[in-house]
Amino acid sequence: MKRLIVLTALAALMVLSGYTQEVSQTAPPSFNDVLTTRRSIRSYDATKKISEEEIQELMVSVQEAPSWANQQPSKYYVALSPEKLAAVKELIGDNKRNVQDAPVLIVSTFERGKSGFSRGNPANEVGDGWGAYDNGLSNCYLILKARAMGFDTLIMGMRDADKLRELFSIPENETVMAVIALGYRAAEPRHPNHRPLEDMVKFY
Repeated sequence: MKRLIVLTALAALMVLSGYTQEVSQTAPPSFNDVLTTRRSIRSYDATKKISEEEIQELMVSVQEAPSWANQQPSKYYVALSPEKLAAVKELIGDNKRNVQDAPVLIVSTFERGKSGFSRGNPANEVGDGWGAYDNGLSNCYLILKARAMGFDTLIMGMRDADKLRELFSIPENETVMAVIALGYRAAEPRHPNHRPLEDMVKFY
């Protein structure tokens, strides 16, 4: 009985001290929070790093992304070492200054001739465009999972594809799409304006 009284008193003290509020603050973000707080970040905290194990956890979730007939055409080449990071930063144009302090840079590609093809022939007029489509879906999973883990990202289309291919020994049957920065935001970005919903959605 005395033990029960002590435990009850301890629980009450924890509530009064705000302990339960602290616990709730460490709970995973809701999906809506992930969507509304994700931003394209152009300034990273140089003091915060991301481990290879954390990237592996991120990529396990990326594997869940849908693709044409489950072809899974997307591939990723992760720059973690100082040498590779420095090399990639020289191949992304003016974005170099935006991601100077990002601890991870990821090259995203897709294998041609898989998504959008049936028995080796294009299934419709889009052809390998479906590979790019699937790669975009995969990248979407990446940036959303990254945000859920507390990370931030920037997808960059300005890049030297030929030199990236050489740097990472990317096979010729893969199309180099984007370079994605991964890290922690150094400051809170503004919320961008969005087009009116009626400009993008039509109901019939």
